[in-house]
Amino acid sequence: MIAIGVDIGGTAVKAGCVDTRTGALIGERLRVDTPHRGGPDAVGEVIAGVVAQLATPGPVGIGFPGPIFHGQIMTAPHLAQSWVGRDAPALFSERLGRECTVINDADAAGYAEMQFGAGQGHSGSVLMLTLGTGIGSALFVDGMLVPNLEFGHIEIDGADAEIAAAARARVTEDLAWEVWARRLSRYIATVDRLLWVDLVILGGEITSESDRFLGVLDVRPPVEIAQLRNAAGVIGAATWAAEQGGKG
Repeated sequence: MIAIGVDIGGTAVKAGCVDTRTGALIGERLRVDTPHRGGPDAVGEVIAGVVAQLATPGPVGIGFPGPIFHGQIMTAPHLAQSWVGRDAPALFSERLGRECTVINDADAAGYAEMQFGAGQGHSGSVLMLTLGTGIGSALFVDGMLVPNLEFGHIEIDGADAEIAAAARARVTEDLAWEVWARRLSRYIATVDRLLWVDLVILGGEITSESDRFLGVLDVRPPVEIAQLRNAAGVIGAATWAAEQGGKG
């Protein structure tokens, strides 16, 4: 089945057509800047535009940067607060005029990696971390998703961990790679002491430069870079939509 995947990030909205049997992107992956602190109208307009460009009649899956609890948006830390409390599938389906499935963006990326990437065939507990504007997290136990974990917002030194350890922090603070890698190591070690995972998968745009920090990490669990790189969110959202039958 061919489905459309949309990955809403704090910085960019990415979208593409996906062969959900293989996880392969079909054609061009589109990327448009996310409106700063955008609300449903502004972001909805962007999504409607990219979906129209893709011109595919299949299901539409959308990865949203916040927990989706029984369809309801619970938080939207990098977007406008007017998202909170909205019925996500209904909101996007009405805006696009077609059925939409909505999943947390990190859950979508992790789902893709478990199906087609670095997590494929792994049993036990696998933690996916997406490093970007913030830190997204997704946990899989024996291949099953534990949805809506927000481990990017655990408190370290009195502040959200993502303030210090997200990819954006390295840029905004002009940190050397080694310094940022030590922060990331501390963050991963802190989460690991809560979960004791078998594998950590790192995703997000920064993974294209993994050779600059991966060897510096000092953590207990093995760490792998997402094989699907920054396309994981798009692939996961599309695959999830196809498997859910366009609902949820």
